Amino acid sequence: MQFRRFLNESSSLQYAATGCRPYQGKVGADDVDGIDMAYRVLGDHARTLTVALADGGRPDSTGRGYVLRRILRRAVRFSSEKLNGKPGMFGDLVKVVVENLGSAFPEITKDPQDIIDIINEEEQQFLKTLARGKRLFERTIAKLTGNVIPGEVAWRLYDTYGFPLDLTQLMSEERNLSVNMDEYDAAKEKAQIIARAKGSGVDDAVNLDVHAISELKRKGVVVTDDSYKYGYKADGSGEYTFEPVTGQVVALRLNRQFVDKVASGSQCGIVLDKTCCYAEQGGQIYDLGFMVKEGDEETEFALSDVQVRGGYVLHVGTVEGTIRVGDKLRIVIDESRRRLTMSNHTATHLLNFALRNQLGEADQKGSLVMPDRLRFDFTAKSPMTTEQIKNSENIVADIVGEDSAIYAKEAPLPVAKEIHGLRAMFEEAYPDPVRILSVGIRVEDIVSDPSGPAATKTSVEFCGGTHVLKTGHIGPFAIIAEEALAKGVRRIVALTGPAASNSHRKCAMLQKSLHDLEGDVKQQQTGEFGESEQLVKRIIQLNEEVMASVIPVWQKDAMRELLQSMKKQLLDGEKASKKLLLKQATDRAKEILAANGDKPVVVDVVEVGSFAKALSEAVQQFKKSTPKTAVLLFSVDKKEGKIIYQCQVPKSVAESGLKADDWVKSFSDLLGGKVGGKDLAAQGSGSNVQALDEAMRLAREFAAMNLKSQ
Repeated sequence: MQFRRFLNESSSLQYAATGCRPYQGKVGADDVDGIDMAYRVLGDHARTLTVALADGGRPDSTGRGYVLRRILRRAVRFSSEKLNGKPGMFGDLVKVVVENLGSAFPEITKDPQDIIDIINEEEQQFLKTLARGKRLFERTIAKLTGNVIPGEVAWRLYDTYGFPLDLTQLMSEERNLSVNMDEYDAAKEKAQIIARAKGSGVDDAVNLDVHAISELKRKGVVVTDDSYKYGYKADGSGEYTFEPVTGQVVALRLNRQFVDKVASGSQCGIVLDKTCCYAEQGGQIYDLGFMVKEGDEETEFALSDVQVRGGYVLHVGTVEGTIRVGDKLRIVIDESRRRLTMSNHTATHLLNFALRNQLGEADQKGSLVMPDRLRFDFTAKSPMTTEQIKNSENIVADIVGEDSAIYAKEAPLPVAKEIHGLRAMFEEAYPDPVRILSVGIRVEDIVSDPSGPAATKTSVEFCGGTHVLKTGHIGPFAIIAEEALAKGVRRIVALTGPAASNSHRKCAMLQKSLHDLEGDVKQQQTGEFGESEQLVKRIIQLNEEVMASVIPVWQKDAMRELLQSMKKQLLDGEKASKKLLLKQATDRAKEILAANGDKPVVVDVVEVGSFAKALSEAVQQFKKSTPKTAVLLFSVDKKEGKIIYQCQVPKSVAESGLKADDWVKSFSDLLGGKVGGKDLAAQGSGSNVQALDEAMRLAREFAAMNLKSQ
């Protein structure tokens, strides 16, 4: 592909969408506004990412995946800042790459939409913090007295806002600045030491232990009102609006003590009088987002964790600016993260109900609700069958299709526990009153008749999590794994919404490939060795792709079963074909023996395709029947464009001057192949099948000449 052509096509798309000028090919000082460089960055990075993602690479926070993330985020920055590109603009360049490079790299044509989705998702995540990170960068520059960016700031740009170091260095170079790398490395090492010390929990330096909670109570600090986490509504299309909340700082936790204020760079904990953030509990992951100081938009707090301790919601994160006790902070949660998590949480309840339908006894042993997936652990005596998994997935999909309302209401714990059919982990301690979540039936109706059948006909559980308001808002659903966790405990992993849509789309593509392959297998009626071998290779390759794909597990099992059946059919046919070829080779050898009697040299053809074992069997017939005969046999496989040959020379004949390896070398160049062997036996292959007659003539002449000379 000509890169200039690609750039022209890319810039045409950009110009049509944003009005940014087309690519003009300017470089260096001539590219005053940096527009042409931005086009080149996008063009190069679009090509790199398209090929890398098609080959299975994925953006990540470590290793090779982080290289892809750095490339992607650099492109996003140039797209949004230099070319005024809207979200999704960079991802659209994948189509241009596929159009220009598809013939050279057919792998990128298989599922370009999946590549676009990965790029758009990464772009969306980075754009959430790009503007805020730039504000920190600009504030830092405004305060500089020299021309070096503090390394601690560069680390915060990476750790809090996702700015790769090379992006910060590039932004610095554009201002004729540099980054203090010694300070950066020191800040990085310090952060890693803290991360190792806290493990997967909250850093002890900011956590609320029993002593801290007692201190708050002694001071008369009231527990956090987190009822605002339920403050959202949805329109008819399923678009959610989350009510804004401003909370007042009632406590600041830093270095294992309460303080009156925290300054820029501090990793601390904040307790507010009220919050809309969901603190991790009940299997649901915590909210992310940020807080902005009322009256001072430059001061913000980037959330990295939210936990609840003794009724106090602890917001953990990093400060930019100065925050004091008594300040008011406007809370901005990551709405897309919360929205996906809500869908997954409601789907977890529906899955629980579906498992009871399919397995009878299936008690919940744990769950994890994330934005990108859900995980559900349950008791089971044996693995679920493919049919049970399929039925469970369909039950959830049916309830989603019914678009039932989700009802939530608190009730006295003793009364709630009497509800017949209610699902709960009764070994857990629940508050009194307890929140009941019901699908399609009002909680009041269930509580009024706790011994009635209502709760056996739908999902009814104790739950304090956040959920969608209607089941139809969940969207597509897919169970992608069912596996053993411990003895008597199974685990299901499932997807909803966009992730499930991608899974179903990938599954449909694999189904098409499977259908095409199945048709080719059915057409393979001849049982020819070479054709069967190629089909078996295709089956193995498709099976590997199916195994590596994130698709509904019941469909994965069904596809693998069909592939195994097709493979067995081919291998059985190939086995029968080989058996037939061996017999044909033996019979043909006997015919040649009968026709040639005790001649000292035999050069002939045995039609066994490229099946070398059958040709060898024919040669062995001569060794058994006429041990004093030098024999050279050929076989041609016209479909593969291949010719094979083997020869056997008695020791007495070899001593007389006709050696097997010299014999095959006499014509091997003509056939364009390779040979191997010793004095008494040799073999070879070639591709010039049209030269068979000439090769046989040369072989006879060589044998006659060498035997005559003796």
